[in-house]
Amino acid sequence: MSEKIFFFDLDGSLLNSEKKITDKTMDALRKFVDAGNHFCINTGRAVDSAKSVYYGLGLDFKGSYLCGSNGTEIYSIDEGRYLYKTGVPMDLVEKILDLADEYEVHCHTYNETHIVSRHNGECMDYYRRVIKTPLIVTDNVMEEINEPPSKMIAIELHDHDKQERFRQALSEMVGDRLTLLYSNPYYMEIFPSEAGKGSAVKRLADILGIPVENTLAAGDEQNDISMIRAAGLGIAMINGTDIVKESADVVTTYDNDHDGLAEYILNAIS
Repeated sequence: MSEKIFFFDLDGSLLNSEKKITDKTMDALRKFVDAGNHFCINTGRAVDSAKSVYYGLGLDFKGSYLCGSNGTEIYSIDEGRYLYKTGVPMDLVEKILDLADEYEVHCHTYNETHIVSRHNGECMDYYRRVIKTPLIVTDNVMEEINEPPSKMIAIELHDHDKQERFRQALSEMVGDRLTLLYSNPYYMEIFPSEAGKGSAVKRLADILGIPVENTLAAGDEQNDISMIRAAGLGIAMINGTDIVKESADVVTTYDNDHDGLAEYILNAIS
């Protein structure tokens, strides 16, 4: 039997609206990994946050991996170490924060243990209702960062046109060094162009010696498109956006609240 690896987005895909994995989907996952396959959460969240979600959901699958911050971090649960790590170049971090301030768009970054931001307020409160990573608020963000941060994120809850003007200005400033994309209508992810969820699929499959045709990936939002296209079988959630569905090989019959992925997990068992 050839090993397979299944990459899952969290919100809107593997998790239901209550941020849980239902018993039916959990049972399917257990059968998939017990057959010798690999499980990977491939998320926009930093690995630190993804790890909290993994253990918080009661997952304990042998051969589990976390691809965090849109593919800038790959972490082995079994080995307790990073297999790959990159980040936003240090020379760009402060420039990005300055530009965000100019456009009055909230923007923050991360160190290994904390969210690091110049500002607190409504956008941060909204973000941290789900992301429980501790927060440092400081005028001097660079004092809190010792290495290129895994990603940055810009948040605008009320005026998408303003967010889009910031995105265009930032794109002109950074050129092809960074990827800028929306993970939902409010969040714009900022990360190195050599990363991305799709690059994580190929990179981890290569590390494990698994052919790309033996990879599967499921998601529902724009930042999932690259992994859906990269995988041997790309699966869009029926509750996903239209552009995601157009990018996928298949679309689930049921949504994330009705075990939409369970049949694909079971069908992937050789």
